[in-house]
Amino acid sequence: MKILYKKSFVILSVILMMAALSACSKKEEQANADNEKISVIATIFPEYDFLRQIAGEHINLSMLLAPGAESHSYEPTPQDILNVQNSDMFVYVGGDSDAWVSSILDSMDKSKMKIVTLMDCVDLVEEETTEGMEAEAEEEDAEEPEMDEHVWTSPKNTILIVQKLCDELCAVDPDNAEDYQENTKNYIKKLEDLDSEFQEVVDHAVRKEIVVGDRFPFRYFVDDYGLTYYAAFPGCSTDTEASAATVAFLIDKIKEDKIPVVFHIELSNEQMCDSICSATGAKKELLNAVHNISKDEFKAGVTYLDLMEHNVEVLKEALN
Repeated sequence: MKILYKKSFVILSVILMMAALSACSKKEEQANADNEKISVIATIFPEYDFLRQIAGEHINLSMLLAPGAESHSYEPTPQDILNVQNSDMFVYVGGDSDAWVSSILDSMDKSKMKIVTLMDCVDLVEEETTEGMEAEAEEEDAEEPEMDEHVWTSPKNTILIVQKLCDELCAVDPDNAEDYQENTKNYIKKLEDLDSEFQEVVDHAVRKEIVVGDRFPFRYFVDDYGLTYYAAFPGCSTDTEASAATVAFLIDKIKEDKIPVVFHIELSNEQMCDSICSATGAKKELLNAVHNISKDEFKAGVTYLDLMEHNVEVLKEALN
């Protein structure tokens, strides 16, 4: 009986040892496979999501902006800078929020790095201050107009951006070009369907006007679908509290035009939107600008398309 026990113990030990060695071997194989992939760094969520739709598991992809963080106040850590320096491809927006990028890139050897700027992928428009909107003091004295950096908020622009990202990935990693092109073709079809959904909502809408009790990063979106808008702040405003005059203007506009919905953007404190809705009886809704997503959304794998499909539904409500 003792001999049988000893034999069983030896066999079990051997099995456990083999399992451990197998696990270590698989981890080493995975590590080697990851090291063979190209490294791609995206600054914010839209770029990150576009890249993962195009490339899938073919690349080592990371996002500098932490889920849940405010994109306009992001500052890179030393580790972020090192990661960018060691990347094969670096993707950023290119607006004033990315002012830190120029100084970082100037100090790097960029000869082996592909750099893509979203604002170079589309035709740009100026960020504007419309009637009733709170103007930023620094903008009033600016010598050059500030171009609106929120280029991804329109699906029409996103199609151009995705194709550009695909082309650049194919140049950096030609071995996987066929997969990139196929994934891009399928993804662009979904973006075209999304574009059609928005157009259909607008074409059948009772009104063509929206109100955003928040910052307004939707200039490309409203231009592409022929909408007018009123909002508290320009898209990249650092302000969070509007003047009494701005709030009063928006309240009067909502009452005058019988606007049923007031929007706020993601990760906002929503206080201004709440105040306006309280004074007018309008319904509060989220209109995703897709700067970033929450930690829970990131863990759940929420995508650009998921957020924009939500926008289709709330826009339908706001325009009817």
